[in-house]
Amino acid sequence: MQKRSSLIVILFTFSFVTYSTNASNRAEFEQWMKQETSSFQDYRDKRDKEFTGFLKNQWKEMQTFQGLVRDKTPKPLNIPKAPKKPAVPVQQPDPVAEPISKLPEKTPSIVPKPAIVKVPEIKPVPAPVVVLPAPVIKKPTGRHIHIIFYGQKLDFYYDPKLKISLQKPYNEKSMSNIWSEMSKADYEGLLKQINAQRKPLILNDWGYALLTNAIAQKIHPASKNDQSIFTWYLMTKAGYQARIAYDRNYIYLLMPSRQQLFGAPYFTFDKIRYYALSFDGIKQKPGKIYTYDGHYPGANQRLDMSLSRAFNTGRQQKDRFLKFTYQGKTHRINVAYDSETVRYLKTYPQMDITLYFNSELNQATANPLLKQLKPLVEGKSEEDAVNLILRFVQTAFKYKTDEQQFGIENYLFPEETLHYPYSDCEDRSVFFAWIVHNLLGLQVVGLDFPGHIAAAVHFNENVSGDSITFNGKRFVVTDPTYINADAGMTMPAYKNKKPDVIRVLN
Repeated sequence: MQKRSSLIVILFTFSFVTYSTNASNRAEFEQWMKQETSSFQDYRDKRDKEFTGFLKNQWKEMQTFQGLVRDKTPKPLNIPKAPKKPAVPVQQPDPVAEPISKLPEKTPSIVPKPAIVKVPEIKPVPAPVVVLPAPVIKKPTGRHIHIIFYGQKLDFYYDPKLKISLQKPYNEKSMSNIWSEMSKADYEGLLKQINAQRKPLILNDWGYALLTNAIAQKIHPASKNDQSIFTWYLMTKAGYQARIAYDRNYIYLLMPSRQQLFGAPYFTFDKIRYYALSFDGIKQKPGKIYTYDGHYPGANQRLDMSLSRAFNTGRQQKDRFLKFTYQGKTHRINVAYDSETVRYLKTYPQMDITLYFNSELNQATANPLLKQLKPLVEGKSEEDAVNLILRFVQTAFKYKTDEQQFGIENYLFPEETLHYPYSDCEDRSVFFAWIVHNLLGLQVVGLDFPGHIAAAVHFNENVSGDSITFNGKRFVVTDPTYINADAGMTMPAYKNKKPDVIRVLN
């Protein structure tokens, strides 16, 4: 009995001590949780707390490099006219080192029938798509803003806590503080709304960045610096590699691209170029700046600037009337292009020429143009059809270099070539290549000479004249800048120069 009583006392004592110890542990845990919650300061993402601390200490001075130059060779100011072809072509011997080859002239006993162009069916012009505010399962909350984004009327709701202005002086502390404060707001709701517009607007990465910045402009209409901060924050949260840099007066948004950019200042971290981007087409010129060496966890996506599908704008049609003469007959073409698309393309940083050769036109612009050209080439041989398109591009557009028209090098997308009063060699070559591929279905490549861009076509029939060999195929030189030149004629100044071949993904 005594043993039993002793056991009960021991068990009671153990239970009391255990309870007291657990209670003490619970109290300590609860106190720790309170302190941790307080120190977390209602961050919505653990990464934000860590990144806020990172931004306090990891800034350093950098010297930006001025933008890359694509081709320093001057372009021709005056374009020559091709001489008329002699009635009987005279075979000229090829120099041993001549990079442009010629198809040997032969006199077969039986003249082969030339390949006749088969023009594919042109799809009907689709009706303009009206983009409505994206449906959401949960009723949006927050402050409402309405923007007109290249003709599309869009509505968004955002947490007012996201509207924070950067305080001077600009330094590590002010940058860390503004990230900290924005991270306590509901940014996920706004990101979902932006992402919901991506598909109906057919936005590539550049279009997505432009839309994000358009929202930033609406929220911070008076401060470009605050717009840059806001765009940096949301693009980072969307998973893109984005940084900011500052000097005494300005904030710069810096982002890498999958494609090489030209004319945009940049600096390099971990062998990655970060370009100082602007969204209004006005070049920025930062010198010595301060930025941080690191990135937000999970934000590792670079901008993909390719234009494989045309952006769905709220179309604003403009008309342009063009005419040209081929084989003594004058043809008139009425071009209807979208001024909103032109305005969008104007914001584009200057890219490698390959991107322009592989871009797409808005179908509402493309289809009417192809429909008007289709009856002009039907029933012709491939060579005759290509020569007609050459004459259209050579003579329906007036020539000026980019320096003469814009004051800077400025490659044009096809829709821009239809808009601006003048165009030069690369603009015409891109436009010509697009027509030949989409109207005739023939394979085209670009030819990159020093200071000059032309094109070349792979025919299904033997076409005499200058040519190159690419991927085992013969491509005949076609120069849409060399006035009145037919397929197989190289501009004299580039006759003995070897071009790089620009691959067009047909």
